[in-house]
Amino acid sequence: MNLSDPFIKRPIMTSLIMMAVMIFGLFAYRLLPVNDLPNIDYPTIQVRTDFPGASPETMASAVATPLERQFSTISGLDSMSSTNGQGISIIVLKFTLGKSIDAAAQDVQAAISKAARQLPPDLPTPPSYQKVNPADQPVLYLALSSPALPLSEVNEFADTVIAPRISMINGVAQVLVYGSQKYAVRVNINPQALISRKVGLDEVAAALAKWNVNIPTGDLQGASQAFTIQASGRLFNAAAFKPLIVTWRGGAPVRLQDIAQVTDSVENDKIAAWYNTAGKSTRAIVLAIQRQPGTNTIEVVDAIKQQIPSFRSQLPGSVNLNILFDRTESIRESVADVKFTLLLTIALVIMVIFLFLRNVSATVIPSLALPLSIVGTFAAMYVLGFSVNNITLMALTLSVGFVVDDAIVMLENIVRHMEHGETPMEAAYNGAKEIGFTILSMTISLVAVFIPVLFMAGMLGRMLHEFAVTITIAILISGVVSLTLTPMLCSRFLKPPGDERHGRLYNTMERFFDRLLNLYKTSLGVVLRFRRATVVLTLLMTLVAGWLFTVIPMGLLSSDDIGAIFATTEGAQGISFDELKLQQQKLVDIVLQEPNVEAFMSSVGASGSRVGGNSGFLFMKLKPRHERKLNADQVIEKMRPKVSGVPGIMMFMRNPPLIQLDTTQSKALYQFVLQSPDSDELYRAATAFEQKLRGLPLLQDVTSDLQMKNPQVNLEINRNRAATLGISAEQIENTLYSAYGSRQATTIYSPTNQYKVIMELEPRYQMDPSALGLLYVRSNAGALVPLSTVATISKGLGPLTVNHLGQITAVTVSFNLKPGVPLGDAVTAIEKEAKTLPVAVTTGFQGTAQVYQASTKGLAVLLLLSIVVIYIVLGILYESYVHPLTILSGLPSAGFGALITLLIFGKDLNLYSFVGIIMLVGIVKKNAIMMIDFALEAERHSGKSPMEAIYEGAVVRFRPIMMTTMAALMGTLPIALGLGAGADSRRPLGLAVVGGLLVSQLLTLYITPVIYYYFDQIQKRLKRG
Repeated sequence: MNLSDPFIKRPIMTSLIMMAVMIFGLFAYRLLPVNDLPNIDYPTIQVRTDFPGASPETMASAVATPLERQFSTISGLDSMSSTNGQGISIIVLKFTLGKSIDAAAQDVQAAISKAARQLPPDLPTPPSYQKVNPADQPVLYLALSSPALPLSEVNEFADTVIAPRISMINGVAQVLVYGSQKYAVRVNINPQALISRKVGLDEVAAALAKWNVNIPTGDLQGASQAFTIQASGRLFNAAAFKPLIVTWRGGAPVRLQDIAQVTDSVENDKIAAWYNTAGKSTRAIVLAIQRQPGTNTIEVVDAIKQQIPSFRSQLPGSVNLNILFDRTESIRESVADVKFTLLLTIALVIMVIFLFLRNVSATVIPSLALPLSIVGTFAAMYVLGFSVNNITLMALTLSVGFVVDDAIVMLENIVRHMEHGETPMEAAYNGAKEIGFTILSMTISLVAVFIPVLFMAGMLGRMLHEFAVTITIAILISGVVSLTLTPMLCSRFLKPPGDERHGRLYNTMERFFDRLLNLYKTSLGVVLRFRRATVVLTLLMTLVAGWLFTVIPMGLLSSDDIGAIFATTEGAQGISFDELKLQQQKLVDIVLQEPNVEAFMSSVGASGSRVGGNSGFLFMKLKPRHERKLNADQVIEKMRPKVSGVPGIMMFMRNPPLIQLDTTQSKALYQFVLQSPDSDELYRAATAFEQKLRGLPLLQDVTSDLQMKNPQVNLEINRNRAATLGISAEQIENTLYSAYGSRQATTIYSPTNQYKVIMELEPRYQMDPSALGLLYVRSNAGALVPLSTVATISKGLGPLTVNHLGQITAVTVSFNLKPGVPLGDAVTAIEKEAKTLPVAVTTGFQGTAQVYQASTKGLAVLLLLSIVVIYIVLGILYESYVHPLTILSGLPSAGFGALITLLIFGKDLNLYSFVGIIMLVGIVKKNAIMMIDFALEAERHSGKSPMEAIYEGAVVRFRPIMMTTMAALMGTLPIALGLGAGADSRRPLGLAVVGGLLVSQLLTLYITPVIYYYFDQIQKRLKRG
């Protein structure tokens, strides 16, 4: 049966089918979205609760625990973690990949509603949630500043004009505000003035609430006219609050201005942000926009940037709105670079074909398989909902090297028939019939390599799914083209060898190839005479390749350069806000001196998703890649010794990976978690374990979220005395809350926004624990009792944050790797240290390190499954148990070459390089298929011995093997060179394929014939037996 017959006979039908493939593919390409990666985000939701003044322990026990109990009942929940700081609780819920984020959001809202009765009744606002992964870096940074207006007015524009409209854009998860300066009225009370007038804090709070009201007042309905009743119960600024009468003493009014400083201020005066560009640092409001998991980054950012001209038109002339960082710039640059690599690869492959064929028409015929396969794949990608991203484009780039293989093999076989005197039409029929099964075998077996990848689970399976499907479709289309279009074109456009005139180039190249072929014939004859030595060499190489797999450094993903560095800063526990600003400025001065940094943003205080008051944030935008010699990792290493020398503050810089595998913000890239129901034992063990990790030479930036040395003031209530005086613990804590907790006493309602009225003691009475002696608590009888009468005051230490993982108290130790250290070595060293921990403390990696652990087993199984699937497919095609092993005999040499190349270039065996090795499994066996198919035909129809048949098969197929291998090499070489944006992460894949092909190309030409001879003997003995 000749599959190509109808297509050779009907050239118009064949041409129109291929034209339709091109048209639909080009049309689909215009509709395909562009993204950096496939949609591989875990559905993640963040729940935030604010309770100003509450301690970390209170936030953990009174807020996080009730919510976590309800969240734990949600189906599809993969993991749950919480971070509880001073007045803030953030719970992160990660769901399984199969869970819809909208369905998850509904479940989360229902769980919050169920937990509402168990939460503190005086929460200012109920818990809120966002469809966002807090560990995911913002896709856009906007900075608002003004040389003339106060920051509270700038913040008003950000809060009422920009942030709401951005939040409405499809795909935006949340707008983080760094350095928020939202307007508020602050009532700073003088406790001595209260004492002298015998006024309690409770009276001040009650007066603020009752003199600023916004309640319905009704209307009047007359016989012919209606009137709306509007009372002046609302107050709008500090000046209106100052003359309020709090109470009466001795027949005289006690006004608010008599006992407090009432000022127009900001809601949180313990946060600040600066925007720096061109060497100038300016106080600013910085908006960081995060996208929802699963949305397209470029589409989200483009939609936001379309609104920026409208934003600027609504802002006063003195307010500047600048784009600090646009994540899509590096994405577009990376995608454009991959597109260029794709075009360069196509050009290189066509050049290889021309050098071998030295004929324009003969070069064009197989080269047409390239655009048809690639453009046709775009149509399938559109139908499947894929995007044009780094992964799919890389798949297409890699496919260039072997989508022409089938067409080359078909063309070469037809040309060989023409050289034996057949007409182009006869050669097309006979050559296509002879080689059709070979092409079918090569195509199906190559596709079979990627079948196990399609069934991979988890994040890596989701990422590689589009890669495998894209490359599979391209291979299948190329197989169809080689069986249809290629023989049809050969029958019409090839000229008989005797009709062509050849120039000097053709003759020179022909002599070169003839000499190369003669050299191969001679060397192959020698190898076949020393067959046993070849088998021993093959076995040794197999053992060495297996050994290399066990010793080569292992990793997960190479770092990439997105043109930005993210840094977390951490001051001493208990550091004041003013001191933290001074310490952060020292780090800023170092950043200002770094020539590779173009602009940056600096923030201090608990803003964004940070909960620690001793923390800060630095975002550095690097200069364009062509303007700097160092990549992001090298810039970090250059700055590290400078910032580590600043006393009193630590700075943890990170270059985030291309694929975000974490769901919690941490100071370093990798995390190791310790858990125990016994908090005291956990904290002791975690402190000792952190010190051990600091001593490991493989790690740097070792730190943890355990901060137990935060200075605190302890009040031991004398309950018997308090009860005797008619005072409850609730009254005492309410007094403290009013004095130091930034109590929201009332709310100012404006037409466009709402603002808080915050009461607390004057700042000078918040600097020392002795100020607690000035507080009085009102008893049930109405008398004011000194706080010192019912409580004992002492100093102590407590936690700055309390963290949970899956409802159990947890400590996360974060770390970075020193340059050149593989992740696998670090994981092994940490696991060794973890064995010394107490039995009650459970441990485990999180995020990237956790995925690495799973992948080391999963990828090895994947490689074995790929080999098994190919064996099964080849066994079915050849109806043989033995010959598939002959075809696969070249795999050890390919693995040996790939691993040696990675070691030479200092690359670890990571996800990308593993994909390259899996591809080698499919590419290398094509050489053996071409030789063995010819040998089997020669044995069956010409009666030749196995030795003669395989020798002739190797010699006859030498040229197509050389052509297909060189095409595959040229198709992968640009990736191996690692040129362009984002190329560093892809380079291990290219190196693995190029190294494997170079070694296997040389050795399989000799190993396969020897193995074929021995296995043929084994098969014949089995049949006789």
